[in-house]
Amino acid sequence: MLSNFARQIAVIEAGNAEPVLRVGNLSAARDFSHVSDVVRAYELAALHGRPGEVYNVCSGQSRTIQAALDTLLSLSKTPIRVEVDEARLRPVDVKDIRGTHEKLTAHTGWKPKIPFEMLLADLLGYWRSRP
Repeated sequence: MLSNFARQIAVIEAGNAEPVLRVGNLSAARDFSHVSDVVRAYELAALHGRPGEVYNVCSGQSRTIQAALDTLLSLSKTPIRVEVDEARLRPVDVKDIRGTHEKLTAHTGWKPKIPFEMLLADLLGYWRSRP
């Protein structure tokens, strides 16, 4: 979903779409992690984790989709209107999903390092670099 928002913003900034971002439920909260943190967690789990253990790779903090979208829009070079698209709404949606990385941290020393705002800036930068 965040990648979809960032892609839509990049397309709008490039002048290839009207300045309207179509969204679903913005009140749900999710636990997001930067891919670089996730890769580092996988490496540490492979090298230092205990065989047979299951680890959560997560930030441990949930953020609403609205907060993520607001941050992405604040990074946009173009004013963009947001419209709820009924087709993007789910009949049942979990309000808040968040994990805990306590066991992963205890076994490997891993903790997320990259701030959420950097995740969003990197994601938008990725889509801006696409033709």
